Parts: sequence; structure tokens; C-alpha cells
Amino acid sequence: MTKTAPWTTVAIFLIAFCTIPVSASPQKPSKTATTKQKPAVLYASRTEALQFADDLAARRDLDREWVRQAIGQAHFLPQVPRLMLPPPKGTAKNWRVYRSRFIDPIRIRAGQRFWQENQATLEQAEREYGVPAEIIVGIIGVETIYGQQMGTFRVMDALATLAFDFPSAHPRAKERTEFFRRELEQFLSLTNRSNTDPFEPRGSYAGAMGLGQFMPSSWVRYAIDFDGDGRVDLFKSPADAIGSVANYFRGHGWTPGMPTHFGVQFDTARLHLDELMAPDILPTFSVASMQAKGAVLDAAGVQHTGPLALIELQNGGDAASYVAGTENFYAITRYNWSSYYAMAVIELGREVAAARAGQ
Repeated sequence: MTKTAPWTTVAIFLIAFCTIPVSASPQKPSKTATTKQKPAVLYASRTEALQFADDLAARRDLDREWVRQAIGQAHFLPQVPRLMLPPPKGTAKNWRVYRSRFIDPIRIRAGQRFWQENQATLEQAEREYGVPAEIIVGIIGVETIYGQQMGTFRVMDALATLAFDFPSAHPRAKERTEFFRRELEQFLSLTNRSNTDPFEPRGSYAGAMGLGQFMPSSWVRYAIDFDGDGRVDLFKSPADAIGSVANYFRGHGWTPGMPTHFGVQFDTARLHLDELMAPDILPTFSVASMQAKGAVLDAAGVQHTGPLALIELQNGGDAASYVAGTENFYAITRYNWSSYYAMAVIELGREVAAARAGQ
């Protein structure tokens, strides 16, 4: 995983949906044009992919022919590698624009309904895991609008494409290729254990699945049967999704009762902004050391006893916004390595909670 995901991507690993552009108006085919689609490119023709299948089967003690068949019948998706490339250099980040994509009336109303329908489960998750309901609601809302947009890509195709055709132009292509090969391995192991057709699940272009957009490795490690029906279903069971998101956060160091961030202003006379920004979003500074470098915390922040990070949210050509992020802010970025994403989750949850209070 990268330290920070490209800011324009909702989620490289735990989120992701894409819109494939189509013509604004249908065009009549010419006499020489064909209406047949190009034949799918299958990984059965790739020696590297089949060798990976054989190695995977041996490592996981899976049926060799089943694994070869699954990987061999996966389709190369030409649009997926393009979606993995970072934005062009010089692309301005803009928190206000990013925020407007997720904190809107549609998501807020859907969040109210989701919270109302699953209030008891959200309260149970908060009691058992210490993760506030509004954070869980914020995650599921940002990820899939509460299940309305869980992705239409066959997960098998997406993961195979990224495992064997990750774009070489990406600055971390080798690392990302290894990541997606591990995810493909986890996915095939998971579907084998659950006796699921690996070509059945649909998800994001990155292979994330369900209401909370779990990658296969996260599904294996953190998904739980929170509704007690004897199976884990992150697609159709809101309870399982809620419990699994809470479990994910507990596994990534969520501290019950700790705020996610505090307000901060700058004392320009003693400001050492470069030093404050050097650790990026990793909480590193004590309250005293942060204030000594010119970042003046609000009253609640001054009372905080744990480490903090200075979080910068750029606003295009306008002045950037800043907050002091706690270890719980950092925990949200383990879901998607982006401070913009984390703040969108926090603010969507708060807006839904405020809308419920005003009902």
C-alpha cells in the first residue's frame, strides 16, 4: 500500500467504482462496421499466469486444475490498468471539490435510512468494538452509498488483470503487482473454502467487495458473522458489514473515546511548517512539540495525551485547510491511505448524525 493514495481515487484498495464513458448519442454502424465485440483476452494464453496458478495450488493445497481453470478463464480488462495510474503531475488537489462528491443530500438521506434500519446493530458494534456508529456509517456511505454502488466488475477479472497486467508506468508497479497477486491468491482461497464460483462476485475495478468494499485479504482477516446466521455475507447482510468494518478498525488500532482530530491555527512567528509536514499523516508529535513548532491547538487538543500529525487538505488555488489528526484519524486512513478520504468519512458520518438529530 502507498502512504497516501492518489487523492482523486475514492479508494485504490478498499474502494472503487469507475464510470466508463459512452457516446452521448447512438451512432448507426457503417456498412463495413461489425456489431460483434472483440473476443475476450483470456489468461489461459499466458504462461506466466498459469505458472502462478500451479504455484498457488501447491502453496494452498488447492486442486491444480480448478485453479488453472479459474485463472485461465479470467478476462483481461483493458480499462482497469488505466484506472490505476495516478493523476498527471501538477493536478491540483481540492478538498472542497473532493468533499462535495461524498457529503451531499443523496448520501445523507441514504445514511439516515441506513442508520434507522440498523440502529440496534450499530449500537452493538459500538459497544463491542468501541467504534462510533457515525464512523461506520461514514465508511459505508463513502464506499457504496449504503450498498447502492458495490461495483459491477467481476472480481476475478479485475484481480487477474491487476496481478498480471498492472501498468508498468505506475511509480510502484512492482510492489502493486505483488500486492494484487496476493489478493488474487486470497480471493481464490476464499471462494474455494466457501464453495463459491469465483466468477460470481462483483466489485470494484480494484477487486474490493461488498457494502464496505473489503479487499479479499481484509475479508479473510476481518470479516465476521455479526448477524449470527452462520455465514459471512458482506454483500447482503448490513449487520455483517457493520460488524466487519468495526472489527477492521479495532484491528488497526482504533482507540475508543479518542477524537479523530482537533482544530489548529498557526503562529507564523515560530511556524516550522516543513518539519510539521515531514511525517505526513503518521502521528508523531506531542502536543508540546507541535505547539513549539508553531501549530496552536484548540482547547480540546491541548488536553490530548497521544501523538498527533498535522493534516493538510489543499483547496486548489486557495489556502489549504489544516487539522491535527490523532491515532484514530490515522486508523481511518488504513482503510484508504488518504487524508482526504478520512476527512470525508468523518464529515459524512457527522452530517448524517446531525440530520438524524434534526428529524
